[in-house]
Amino acid sequence: MKGKRQAMEAREEWELDEAISTPQEIRGRKQAVDMPSHLVNFLHKGSPALLATMGEDGWPNLVMTWAAARDAQTVRFGVDAGSPTSANIERNGKATLEIIGTGGIIFRLKGTAEIIKGRIAAAPFPIAMAELVVHEAKDQAWPEVTVSPLSYEWEGPQKDRMEAMEQAVYAELRDWVP
Repeated sequence: MKGKRQAMEAREEWELDEAISTPQEIRGRKQAVDMPSHLVNFLHKGSPALLATMGEDGWPNLVMTWAAARDAQTVRFGVDAGSPTSANIERNGKATLEIIGTGGIIFRLKGTAEIIKGRIAAAPFPIAMAELVVHEAKDQAWPEVTVSPLSYEWEGPQKDRMEAMEQAVYAELRDWVP
Protein backbone atom coordinates (compact mmCIF):
# COMPACT_ATOMS: atom_id res chain seq x y z
CA MET A 1 0.00 0.00 0.00
CA LYS A 2 2.83 2.38 0.86
CA GLY A 3 4.41 1.95 -2.59
CA LYS A 4 1.09 2.63 -4.34
CA ARG A 5 0.53 5.81 -2.32
CA GLN A 6 4.06 7.04 -3.09
CA ALA A 7 3.48 6.35 -6.79
CA MET A 8 0.20 8.29 -6.68
CA GLU A 9 1.87 11.21 -4.88
CA ALA A 10 4.70 11.22 -7.41
CA ARG A 11 2.18 11.19 -10.28
CA GLU A 12 0.23 14.09 -8.72
CA GLU A 13 3.47 16.05 -8.29
CA TRP A 14 4.42 15.38 -11.93
CA GLU A 15 0.95 16.45 -13.10
CA LEU A 16 1.26 19.66 -11.09
CA ASP A 17 4.68 20.34 -12.60
CA GLU A 18 3.28 19.74 -16.08
CA ALA A 19 0.30 22.04 -15.49
CA ILE A 20 2.29 25.08 -14.39
CA SER A 21 5.10 26.68 -16.34
CA THR A 22 6.93 28.90 -13.90
CA PRO A 23 9.89 31.19 -14.46
CA GLN A 24 13.44 30.58 -13.47
CA GLU A 25 15.01 33.40 -11.54
CA ILE A 26 18.34 34.66 -12.76
CA ARG A 27 19.98 37.33 -10.59
CA GLY A 28 16.65 38.01 -8.87
CA ARG A 29 14.76 38.66 -12.13
CA LYS A 30 12.00 36.40 -13.38
CA GLN A 31 12.54 35.03 -16.84
CA ALA A 32 9.80 34.53 -19.40
CA VAL A 33 8.36 31.06 -19.94
CA ASP A 34 6.97 29.47 -23.07
CA MET A 35 3.24 28.92 -23.21
CA PRO A 36 2.16 25.44 -24.36
CA SER A 37 2.05 25.20 -28.16
CA HIS A 38 -1.72 24.56 -28.31
CA LEU A 39 -2.32 27.78 -26.36
CA VAL A 40 0.07 29.76 -28.58
CA ASN A 41 -1.70 28.42 -31.69
CA PHE A 42 -5.08 29.35 -30.24
CA LEU A 43 -3.96 32.85 -29.20
CA HIS A 44 -2.13 33.51 -32.46
CA LYS A 45 -5.56 33.87 -34.11
CA GLY A 46 -6.71 36.21 -31.31
CA SER A 47 -9.29 35.76 -28.60
CA PRO A 48 -11.31 37.66 -26.05
CA ALA A 49 -9.73 37.43 -22.59
CA LEU A 50 -10.29 38.55 -19.03
CA LEU A 51 -7.63 40.97 -17.83
CA ALA A 52 -6.88 41.48 -14.14
CA THR A 53 -4.72 44.22 -12.67
CA MET A 54 -4.27 45.45 -9.12
CA GLY A 55 -5.83 48.79 -8.28
CA GLU A 56 -4.07 51.44 -6.24
CA ASP A 57 -6.52 50.63 -3.43
CA GLY A 58 -5.39 46.98 -3.39
CA TRP A 59 -8.57 45.63 -4.99
CA PRO A 60 -8.47 43.64 -8.23
CA ASN A 61 -9.63 45.36 -11.40
CA LEU A 62 -11.16 42.97 -13.95
CA VAL A 63 -12.10 43.80 -17.55
CA MET A 64 -12.77 41.94 -20.78
CA THR A 65 -10.39 42.62 -23.66
CA TRP A 66 -8.89 41.29 -26.89
CA ALA A 67 -5.64 39.31 -26.78
CA ALA A 68 -3.27 37.76 -29.33
CA ALA A 69 0.00 35.87 -28.97
CA ARG A 70 3.01 37.61 -30.48
CA ASP A 71 5.15 34.54 -29.82
CA ALA A 72 5.41 31.73 -27.24
CA GLN A 73 6.38 34.14 -24.43
CA THR A 74 4.44 37.28 -25.29
CA VAL A 75 0.73 38.15 -25.43
CA ARG A 76 -0.53 41.55 -26.54
CA PHE A 77 -3.87 42.92 -25.43
CA GLY A 78 -6.05 46.00 -25.56
CA VAL A 79 -6.49 48.45 -22.68
CA ASP A 80 -8.92 51.37 -22.66
CA ALA A 81 -6.75 54.46 -22.95
CA GLY A 82 -6.73 56.53 -19.77
CA SER A 83 -8.59 53.86 -17.78
CA PRO A 84 -7.86 52.60 -14.26
CA THR A 85 -6.57 49.40 -15.90
CA SER A 86 -4.06 51.41 -17.92
CA ALA A 87 -2.98 53.32 -14.79
CA ASN A 88 -2.56 50.05 -12.87
CA ILE A 89 -0.27 48.63 -15.57
CA GLU A 90 1.76 51.83 -15.72
CA ARG A 91 2.05 51.93 -11.92
CA ASN A 92 3.10 48.35 -11.12
CA GLY A 93 3.83 46.65 -14.45
CA LYS A 94 1.91 43.44 -13.67
CA ALA A 95 -1.16 41.81 -15.17
CA THR A 96 -2.98 38.48 -15.41
CA LEU A 97 -4.90 37.23 -18.44
CA GLU A 98 -7.50 34.48 -18.22
CA ILE A 99 -7.90 32.73 -21.56
CA ILE A 100 -11.02 30.60 -22.07
CA GLY A 101 -11.30 28.97 -25.47
CA THR A 102 -12.52 26.02 -27.45
CA GLY A 103 -11.03 22.57 -27.04
CA GLY A 104 -10.74 22.76 -23.26
CA ILE A 105 -8.44 25.78 -23.20
CA ILE A 106 -8.55 27.49 -19.82
CA PHE A 107 -5.27 29.17 -18.89
CA ARG A 108 -4.18 31.81 -16.42
CA LEU A 109 -1.21 33.83 -17.67
CA LYS A 110 0.68 36.01 -15.20
CA GLY A 111 3.45 38.34 -16.15
CA THR A 112 4.98 41.74 -16.46
CA ALA A 113 3.07 44.18 -18.62
CA GLU A 114 3.60 47.53 -20.25
CA ILE A 115 1.75 49.83 -22.60
CA ILE A 116 3.65 49.66 -25.90
CA LYS A 117 1.41 51.69 -28.24
CA GLY A 118 -0.90 54.56 -27.36
CA ARG A 119 -3.66 53.63 -29.77
CA ILE A 120 -4.69 50.52 -31.69
CA ALA A 121 -5.42 51.95 -35.14
CA ALA A 122 -7.94 49.23 -36.08
CA ALA A 123 -10.22 50.02 -33.11
CA PRO A 124 -12.90 52.70 -33.55
CA PHE A 125 -12.44 53.85 -29.95
CA PRO A 126 -9.34 54.77 -27.90
CA ILE A 127 -7.64 51.50 -26.94
CA ALA A 128 -3.94 51.28 -26.15
CA MET A 129 -1.85 48.20 -26.91
CA ALA A 130 -0.18 46.47 -23.96
CA GLU A 131 2.20 43.54 -23.90
CA LEU A 132 2.46 40.77 -21.31
CA VAL A 133 5.71 38.86 -20.95
CA VAL A 134 4.52 35.52 -19.59
CA HIS A 135 6.12 34.44 -16.30
CA GLU A 136 3.55 31.78 -15.44
CA ALA A 137 1.12 29.79 -17.58
CA LYS A 138 -1.26 27.65 -15.54
CA ASP A 139 -3.57 25.19 -17.24
CA GLN A 140 -6.85 25.36 -15.32
CA ALA A 141 -8.81 22.87 -17.43
CA TRP A 142 -10.49 19.91 -15.75
CA PRO A 143 -10.83 16.51 -17.38
CA GLU A 144 -14.28 15.79 -18.79
CA VAL A 145 -15.49 19.38 -18.29
CA THR A 146 -16.37 21.73 -21.12
CA VAL A 147 -16.38 25.47 -20.55
CA SER A 148 -17.89 27.80 -23.12
CA PRO A 149 -15.28 30.12 -24.59
CA LEU A 150 -15.38 33.88 -24.16
CA SER A 151 -16.66 35.70 -27.21
CA TYR A 152 -18.02 38.99 -28.36
CA GLU A 153 -21.38 38.52 -30.09
CA TRP A 154 -21.90 41.53 -32.33
CA GLU A 155 -25.52 42.35 -33.16
CA GLY A 156 -27.42 44.86 -35.25
CA PRO A 157 -26.74 46.53 -38.56
CA GLN A 158 -23.02 47.02 -37.77
CA LYS A 159 -22.41 43.30 -37.08
CA ASP A 160 -20.29 42.60 -40.19
CA ARG A 161 -18.26 45.79 -39.75
CA MET A 162 -17.63 45.09 -36.05
CA GLU A 163 -16.57 41.48 -36.72
CA ALA A 164 -14.13 42.71 -39.37
CA MET A 165 -12.83 45.36 -36.96
CA GLU A 166 -12.29 42.70 -34.28
CA GLN A 167 -10.20 40.59 -36.69
CA ALA A 168 -8.22 43.69 -37.67
CA VAL A 169 -7.51 44.40 -33.97
CA TYR A 170 -6.23 40.82 -33.50
CA ALA A 171 -3.97 41.21 -36.55
CA GLU A 172 -2.58 44.50 -35.24
CA LEU A 173 -1.99 43.05 -31.78
CA ARG A 174 -0.19 40.07 -33.25
CA ASP A 175 1.79 41.73 -36.05
CA TRP A 176 2.57 45.34 -35.03
CA VAL A 177 6.30 46.10 -34.88
CA PRO A 178 7.51 49.21 -33.03
